[in-house]
Amino acid sequence: MQGGNGKMRTSNPALNDQTFAQFGYVQTGEAMTVQGAVNKTALLLVCVLLTTAWTWHLFFLTSNPASVMPWMIGGAIGGFAVALVTVFKQQWAPVTSPVYALLEGLFVGGMSALAESQYPGIVIQAVGLTFGTCLAVLMAYTSGLVKATENFKMGVVAATGGIALVYLASIILSLFGVRMPYIHDNGVFGIGFSVFVVIIAALNLVLDFDFIDNGARHGAPKYMEWYAAFGLMVTLIWLYIEVLRLLMKLRSRD
Repeated sequence: MQGGNGKMRTSNPALNDQTFAQFGYVQTGEAMTVQGAVNKTALLLVCVLLTTAWTWHLFFLTSNPASVMPWMIGGAIGGFAVALVTVFKQQWAPVTSPVYALLEGLFVGGMSALAESQYPGIVIQAVGLTFGTCLAVLMAYTSGLVKATENFKMGVVAATGGIALVYLASIILSLFGVRMPYIHDNGVFGIGFSVFVVIIAALNLVLDFDFIDNGARHGAPKYMEWYAAFGLMVTLIWLYIEVLRLLMKLRSRD
């Protein structure tokens, strides 16, 4: 993968400007490579699929949302906790990254099963759109059609931060029994908001690809392949969830 400039910026909390800065451009041990990061990403994807299949099977075995809810909640909370540990202890990434992927798979599998039971066929559509989007963004990035310039990075970072604030406000309001209007509805505004979030999530992939390129050029240590794969997995899971939400809103209008 090639593109962008030497300075790194990404709105992904796991991948930011300072992550590789500590290593400089001289690395005496075995160094991180782009191919290594790709291979680690594939392994993490397998981990996600394993636990996704577990909660998916459990739901359709019982046809009871209550049977998967504890797994979903545990996966979401556990995944968030492990993600924080990974961000602050990057050298632990070879161990914490697979754990994160396994925990997130529990949440993704439960959410996917619930959506599938309500709207048959929606999950395969969401998966196809997610990986299709990822492939399209990767091709645009490697061809130089999309470049991670400083203005591009700043725009994506700002938009992602705004989305995070909206979601945080929505969560806080829900604790007091208040539902934030419009953004969760299937009206024009709600669908428009979901489309915007999907676009921003996809653009984050450009920043992540650029970050991996820069990490390899900086000669980061080998364990950073796991950390870079973890950061990319964070974005892919976010993109899939947002695509699934968008499709659910569209299907609910039928």
